[in-house]
Amino acid sequence: MPDRRAVDAESTIAKQGSASPILICSVTSCRTGISLGMDLRHLRTFVTVAEQGTVSKASLRLRIAQPALSRQIMELEEELGLKLFHRVRRRLALTGEGEQLLGDCRTVLGAVGSFSERAQRLRRPDTGILKVAVSPQTLESVFSTFLRQYAKQRPNVQIKLTEAVGSNLLALVERGEVHITISMMRSILGGNHSFESFPLPPVDFLAACHTSLQLGSAGNVDIVKLAPYPLLLLDSSFGVRNTFDAACRLAGFKPNIFIESRSPQGLLALAEAGHGVAIVPSVLSTHRYRLRIVRLAHRGRPLREPLGAHWDKRRALPPYAKDFCESLAAHMREVCPIAQPARPKRGPARGAVARGA
Repeated sequence: MPDRRAVDAESTIAKQGSASPILICSVTSCRTGISLGMDLRHLRTFVTVAEQGTVSKASLRLRIAQPALSRQIMELEEELGLKLFHRVRRRLALTGEGEQLLGDCRTVLGAVGSFSERAQRLRRPDTGILKVAVSPQTLESVFSTFLRQYAKQRPNVQIKLTEAVGSNLLALVERGEVHITISMMRSILGGNHSFESFPLPPVDFLAACHTSLQLGSAGNVDIVKLAPYPLLLLDSSFGVRNTFDAACRLAGFKPNIFIESRSPQGLLALAEAGHGVAIVPSVLSTHRYRLRIVRLAHRGRPLREPLGAHWDKRRALPPYAKDFCESLAAHMREVCPIAQPARPKRGPARGAVARGA
């Protein structure tokens, strides 16, 4: 809780007046004694302090003076009749009661935010913000060229991107931090997820190596044929890595891993230098590297993952979201063609044999 100096400073601020509070509804009382006109600012302050861990960090995040912020926490505790925090060294930790109420506060604030967004969309259905979560490779190879094109179609729609990988892509949607996430279709299967999806062009798995290496034939290589080569793999935080590992187990093949990395471009650079075979998704741009690229297969079938745009069906989507998904799918079909086999050429190879953008 705040020290004496913080409380005294806040008292001075309180005497000077402040903006009228934003109320959830008209001020009445329920049988528990808790006001139904609870100030939303208090809930927002509570959530921010819980996330930041200190009053000083929370005040910077909310741009509120520390004494005023401390007073809001005290007022909320008085109204609820509960102690929400206890001090641990220089940090504030949630009490058991605070832990239980934190989720409810986030739900209330999320509902209010959704209500405000809905009102804005009703006023201008072709104007607003669309928040999208994407992987690093999709950000570089697809959205770097798509955003300008989409801006011409929807000049009043602002796209805000968040980069994430693996399970974090869906977590951003679940927390309401983004409207849509671009990830593998299987990520929403087999669970109690309340997601809806729009199908996007599937992702092929590609093997990229030095141009002198004769890997595969007719533009394909069976996954078991990779056994003699050191492999350059994305780490397990990437969804495509989990798919590759599952395919290896299915084929009874134990990969010879040279390196695991969070940098797809780093893997391509190592492959170009002859350090092994990089396994990358087809959405990754390869045109800046001199590589031989073939498509991974198993028993004659390409190794492929369905891709989709996913959203939480419990939350209202902006009216332009479907148009965004359709435009994105068309753009991906254009810039992410399935890899084609390398054609025999006389003289040294020039450039990449497959392009992801």
